[in-house]
Amino acid sequence: MATSDAILQVLSGAGPCVLSSNPCFRSSDLTFSSKLHVKCVKKRASRGMKMFKCSNVLQNGIGNHWFKGLGDRDLSVNATIKKLHLLRCKAPQAERVSGVTEEGGNGAWFVDGANSLNLDGAVTGEQTDGFGVQDAQQLTREKEGFASNGALNQEKERLETNGAVGTGRDASPKVSVDPIEEEAWELLRDSMVYYCGSPIGTIAANDPTSSSVLNYDQVFIRDFIPSGIAFLLKGEYDIVRNFLLHTLQLQSWEKTMDCHSPGQGLMPASFKVRTVRLDGDDDSATEEVLDPDFGEAAIGRVAPVDSGLWWIILLRAYGKCSGDLSLQGRIDVQTGIKMILRLCLADGFDMFPTLLVTDGSCMIDRRMGIHGHPLEIQALFYSALLCAREMLAPEDGSADLIRALNNRLVALSFHIREYYWIDLRKLNEIYRYKTEEYSYDAVNKFNIYPDQVSPWLVEWMPNQGGYLIGNLQPAHMDFRFFSLGNLWSIVSGLATRDQSNAILDFIEAKWSDLIADMPLKICYPALEGQEWQIITGSDPKNTPWSYHNAGSWPTLLWQLTAACIKMNRPEIAARAVQIAEKRLSRDKWPEYYDTKKARFIGKQAHLFQTWSIAGYLVAKLLLADPSAARMLVSDEDPELVSAFSCMIGTNPRRKRGQTNLKKTFMV
Repeated sequence: MATSDAILQVLSGAGPCVLSSNPCFRSSDLTFSSKLHVKCVKKRASRGMKMFKCSNVLQNGIGNHWFKGLGDRDLSVNATIKKLHLLRCKAPQAERVSGVTEEGGNGAWFVDGANSLNLDGAVTGEQTDGFGVQDAQQLTREKEGFASNGALNQEKERLETNGAVGTGRDASPKVSVDPIEEEAWELLRDSMVYYCGSPIGTIAANDPTSSSVLNYDQVFIRDFIPSGIAFLLKGEYDIVRNFLLHTLQLQSWEKTMDCHSPGQGLMPASFKVRTVRLDGDDDSATEEVLDPDFGEAAIGRVAPVDSGLWWIILLRAYGKCSGDLSLQGRIDVQTGIKMILRLCLADGFDMFPTLLVTDGSCMIDRRMGIHGHPLEIQALFYSALLCAREMLAPEDGSADLIRALNNRLVALSFHIREYYWIDLRKLNEIYRYKTEEYSYDAVNKFNIYPDQVSPWLVEWMPNQGGYLIGNLQPAHMDFRFFSLGNLWSIVSGLATRDQSNAILDFIEAKWSDLIADMPLKICYPALEGQEWQIITGSDPKNTPWSYHNAGSWPTLLWQLTAACIKMNRPEIAARAVQIAEKRLSRDKWPEYYDTKKARFIGKQAHLFQTWSIAGYLVAKLLLADPSAARMLVSDEDPELVSAFSCMIGTNPRRKRGQTNLKKTFMV
């Protein structure tokens, strides 16, 4: 007990850090004066934040002896644990080699052993190439008639013709790829960021012709997701494991009421590896530091709500693809999951089961009128809750959290499926709404005024198909179609199977608007005229049919592909990939496209955008091996389906009695 107290004393003033055989802390350092912290903790005068230097980290990460009991019972201790702002590593920059350590014990952080795990979790002496080892199974599936689309048949013919195994850059066996894929992999690898000799992520863009870097030279959590999925499908697990653990180290651990500090459990939007000079006589001595951005330096100064949700989703995907479930079971990882959940499930003033957020808190990171309860956040929230429930270790301390999680899943799924869904029938129902209804049996529960049904929507809505609207708040329905929210609702199972098929039907029906010359519109339609001026603040970057205002984003290809594969309709995604292949490489992999039909490269789009490259690669890899999509998709939970059916079967006009007041979810 005395040892634990001493360690907690050391931890106060710094975030979690794990020590190896060459630790920052020695036993003699465990007792120190109130004026003197441990040598590896320094003040940073410019921002008043703490910096932490650690020369190496054990394979086992944050040891159980440090975090024993730091679960539900001891998370209050985090109030004394200061936010880790900079992680330092004195190891010099190494060659681009994964899985090696530097001599002297100052090697790469979180480096796996010499052996890696294959998809079945067995230990092998070499890495598995996720694209090469599945060739026979892939050809068998395609010969059996899976690939009815022309693009998939072309892929089969290519594999049959080029059956010889080549040697890749990492000397792992792989099937030779076409020039566009080969170029994409080369660019993706060139965007990799290294810290202490180990790969830990990919920068947002690697455009050598651009003089305006801004923060595109940083590793963004949301941007790295398609890159991480691509590396997992390729059998290269180290970079994803390192990314997950390093971003966990950067998670905000300080519980604070300071409005300018990140809340406890918040994941950073991005981080950057910086090389700084060491204090001392040797002017050439440098070290690497990780500098996170929680939104305090971002344009608009908005904290990222989606970072922690994406982190949980990628963590589950890593376990399912690599077979390495030990990462999920680590105490530091379990604690990180719980902190994200507690941040999202915290009590507030909101009456709805959806997550209340500000504008610009997700992929659309500028003012676009998505404040409130945007669909994208709700789909990611639902997906993260499912993934977390699957990964949380069963223990007494987690019982209350799991109970709250399950209750939220039921309420959230009902709320989105019932109130966010729009099709021709529902549109006609809204058109005939009565307003100013009071009491529990109101039909127009959110007091939506029929005049909100815009003429464009009446003309645009097809006879078949439907979608989930972009936002719902009192007296407000945002009828715009948001691609990411709808696609991830399919992938996560937030939408029912009928709704999921209807969404894909809708995309096919409105192909010329949503896909056009380059997939995929981030939203539709664009805000124009006075509406654009009021809602965006006359944002010169979000002009109509540009950037977030109905621009076309190639990175959405991988989410479209995952959704189509789940619903056994891969021909839709294959057709979209064919369209993208005609221009992406020729246009130098832009961030986004402009105009109503996506004919122009975005006027401020960065070229060689990493997630445009990775999104294309993931789409190709998933189409080549549809079974690999299992690491991303979630099927409908039988318990949720049963609860949802019971709620639908209940008469909505029945007044709520005393027994109903005790329900743990809200309809």
